[in-house]
Amino acid sequence: MTNHDPQAPVPSAPPASPATTSLPASATVLTEAEVDPATLLDEPLQRAWYRRPLIWAGVLALVLAGGGVWWWQVRKAANAAPIYNTQPVARGNLTLTVTANGTLQPTRTINIGSELSGTVLKVNVDVNDTIKKGQVLVVLDTAKLGDQILRSKAALSAASSKVEQTQATVAEAAASLARYEEVAQLSGGKVPSKVELDTARATLKRARADAASAQAGVSDAQAALSTDQTNLSKASIRAPADGVVLTRAVDPGNAVAASLQAVTLFTVAEDLTKLRLWVYVDEADVSAVKVGQNANFTVSAYLSRQFPARITRVGFGSTITDNVVTYLTYLDVDNADLNLRPGMTATATITATQRTNVLLVPNTSLRFSPSAQASPAAAKGGVMASLTPRMPGRTRQSAASDASTALAKQVWVLSKDGIPVAVAVTPGISNGRMTEITGGDLTAGMLVITDQKTAATQ
Repeated sequence: MTNHDPQAPVPSAPPASPATTSLPASATVLTEAEVDPATLLDEPLQRAWYRRPLIWAGVLALVLAGGGVWWWQVRKAANAAPIYNTQPVARGNLTLTVTANGTLQPTRTINIGSELSGTVLKVNVDVNDTIKKGQVLVVLDTAKLGDQILRSKAALSAASSKVEQTQATVAEAAASLARYEEVAQLSGGKVPSKVELDTARATLKRARADAASAQAGVSDAQAALSTDQTNLSKASIRAPADGVVLTRAVDPGNAVAASLQAVTLFTVAEDLTKLRLWVYVDEADVSAVKVGQNANFTVSAYLSRQFPARITRVGFGSTITDNVVTYLTYLDVDNADLNLRPGMTATATITATQRTNVLLVPNTSLRFSPSAQASPAAAKGGVMASLTPRMPGRTRQSAASDASTALAKQVWVLSKDGIPVAVAVTPGISNGRMTEITGGDLTAGMLVITDQKTAATQ
């Protein structure tokens, strides 16, 4: 083998044709692929672009940046999407109640007074005493009334004597006229004279008139005596009925001055085992209140106890207090245990209407209306959906807007896609929290929307 000096220059061989060139058997042939360009050019090798790490690092950075932007957009859209508070529609019982305030009163109250003026001599009863019909409650001083009775009796006696005198005069005048008429008949009308006969007849008439006047005087004296005797009996004030004394406004020695209006000495409740609750129902609720409805009420003395009552009258006349129109309503109350007392302030709850196994929705769902927020479908579109212009969306029109009845309304239900959809309903009665649904497309199990919130941007 021939040794070559690596530092010596390689001589150039003359070109030879492929057909005539011949190589020694011991020579090594190098192909073009085995020749190192760096050896030929004495320069470092340039790598392919896909083998350069800097390019792949840039691509990775762009992918991470794009992913971060996409995640931020999705998170922003999710946070901006509205959040709905829902409640499932269910069946249940609903009771419509009316609340009113009032006071307890006896079923019948009697004000006992005096028709006479005088001085109170004696008081026989006090507050809370049970009295019976005809019982003497107050006695007035009767000294003056006794003197008036004596005077009336004397006047009656004088009138009776006057009657006797006039009757004697009548008899005398009648006898005198009879004699004159007899003489005239015997004398053939010659005596007595016509004047004397007329005078006798006039005298008889006057006597009879005096007798009638005297008789009237007797009647007048008798009436005066009867009045004085009645006044004497009224000097002892008696109970007109059985009951319980609620108030007393008189003491012995008080002067009673009777005028055009009798002075009230006692207030008596006829029967405290039965009371009447007077409540004032607001004009907005009076249409739901009827005679015969049941009610419960509470009083401050027994806050934990419910007392039953029943409506017996709903007034047609209104009462206006501070520009508020109310109607007086009576409720009868059984007070056999006497725990309740007249004058107690009560709060009554009247059961106006009851419904069983009806479709119920919360009142807030009837008042709900979705605001202009990004729809869930737009939120799901991602970055491209947020960057791509969209046509203005169409608002879903509720079927209730075309309903023919004035009671038709709508509620919004949440679909499976998270989109609010309007459903037409016809509401019934409401207790202030829940409302009965009497018609429409709503069914049990649907999720009605009661409120809408927007999550804070993260």
